[in-house]
Amino acid sequence: MSEPTGLRARKKERTRDAIGAAAVSLFLERGFDRVSVNDIAVAAEVSKPTLFRYFPTKEDLVLHRFADHQGEAARVVRDRGPGIEPVTALHRHFRAGLDRHDPVTGLNDHPEVVAFHRLVFGTPSLAARLTQYQREDEEALADALGEGVQARLRAAQVLAVQRVLAQTNWQKIAGSRTAHDVHPEAVADADQAFSHLW
Repeated sequence: MSEPTGLRARKKERTRDAIGAAAVSLFLERGFDRVSVNDIAVAAEVSKPTLFRYFPTKEDLVLHRFADHQGEAARVVRDRGPGIEPVTALHRHFRAGLDRHDPVTGLNDHPEVVAFHRLVFGTPSLAARLTQYQREDEEALADALGEGVQARLRAAQVLAVQRVLAQTNWQKIAGSRTAHDVHPEAVADADQAFSHLW
């Protein structure tokens, strides 16, 4: 008798989470280049083929946390209420992320989050892979905004603004400030940046 689909999906999710957690823990402890895929498979108690079924590249073992936000901007635009402009919906969404100290906004001072961002931004292969995720996000957002070059330009602007805001917030926190202390500046920066978008 085969197991129910819901149970199988939950087991897959638990396996994926366990592999991702083991990888990030090892990377933070030793550095990205000093950890092999085999080390991660052993720590997560899975085979290498199983690991690669969940994470196609070593970089994806770190960046799955960003992948969880993949297509988020496009979803915000598609799901906005009637009469709400896309940039307004995106601005509100980013502000809400700041208020809850969502790590994707850079405004989170938990030591593991700060170390994680340092790992990502300080490792060239991770930064390059992150750029690929961002390009895919840009294409999805452009599709949600419409057709043609204007939609692509708007998508690029929004994602550039979010990236710069998040990195600015993280740099302030990496410089030993608290998220609570940086929050008013982060909100002011976001308000100003989004006000300049179409």
